Amino acid sequence: MTPLKNDLLIRALLRQPVPRTPVWIMRQAGRYLPEYREIRAKAGDFMSLCSNPELACEVSLQPLRRFDLDAAILFSDILTIPDAMGLGLYFETGGGPRFERPVQTVADIKKLAVPDVGEKLGYVFDTVALIHRELDDKVPLIGFAGSPWTVATYMVEGRSSREFEKIKALAADEPSMMETLLNVITATTIEYLNAQIESGAQAVMIFDTWGATLEGDDYRRFSLSAMQRILDGLNRQKYGHTIPIILFTKGAGSLLTDLADTDCDALGVDWTTDLGTARELTRDKVALQGNLNPDVLRESPEVIEERVAEVLQSYGQGPGHVFNLGHGITPDIDPDHLGVVIDAVRKLSPQYH
Repeated sequence: MTPLKNDLLIRALLRQPVPRTPVWIMRQAGRYLPEYREIRAKAGDFMSLCSNPELACEVSLQPLRRFDLDAAILFSDILTIPDAMGLGLYFETGGGPRFERPVQTVADIKKLAVPDVGEKLGYVFDTVALIHRELDDKVPLIGFAGSPWTVATYMVEGRSSREFEKIKALAADEPSMMETLLNVITATTIEYLNAQIESGAQAVMIFDTWGATLEGDDYRRFSLSAMQRILDGLNRQKYGHTIPIILFTKGAGSLLTDLADTDCDALGVDWTTDLGTARELTRDKVALQGNLNPDVLRESPEVIEERVAEVLQSYGQGPGHVFNLGHGITPDIDPDHLGVVIDAVRKLSPQYH
């Protein structure tokens, strides 16, 4: 295997010394880029784009042509797994994801089974392999999946939700059925991520967008335990190094302490927790990724650079920091403002290493 020409991300995630802080951006491929919007229009709809390996590869590579990023990330969606289970994923025009056949009863849960990921999700693995080939080891490729709890919220609610009434009722009234649902998603996710690694992903991220909507003990039971089982089931040695695993629970706060005990390599941190505080909560056991507020990208270049400096200072000295936003970049951002972030990280971060 040819060594990576730029392995800063891998080294930082494994808390090894680096000359500067690596940087990549959640949703770095997406609607803020005019070239993405052109491909999206050509594809016809979002799922047609995700399921076309050539177009999904092109979209994944677009931000690396514009910016000096230290990683590529697979362009896909966290809801490909329930779609593979037959729930009928679609996206409303101008809206979020919807399912034609949401999981609404105990009988619905009992009918679910782990799909043949090679058959149902082969397009994702073809995309990973194609991106990996096109990158030619310039930078690592990040694969990803949603956490079982987060994926389950969409499966039960049938769409995006703010209150999560249906799934919280299921967890309260039928906890064993809730765990059955999570077990099917977890088993599928292990196969899904291992296939991404086998196809060329050199790091993996698990997005637990809605885990923190649960209270402490429920979080540990319904969200954290499922992510732990995924970690335990992944093939984490390939390409001559450990495949780093990043967990990201949005709004985790003090739950970062529990997350750091999972044997993951890194934790994503959103902007509501200072990175210095996050280092204390995690006892420097894991690398940290984050955590510039995406809203800062609407500010002037001067303000953006100041905020980048503050994030770097909040983490402080030593290895184990990957610069990122505290959540995904939003569609309204001027791409040039993202360029300011990346240039500032490259300029300002060497003093911390």
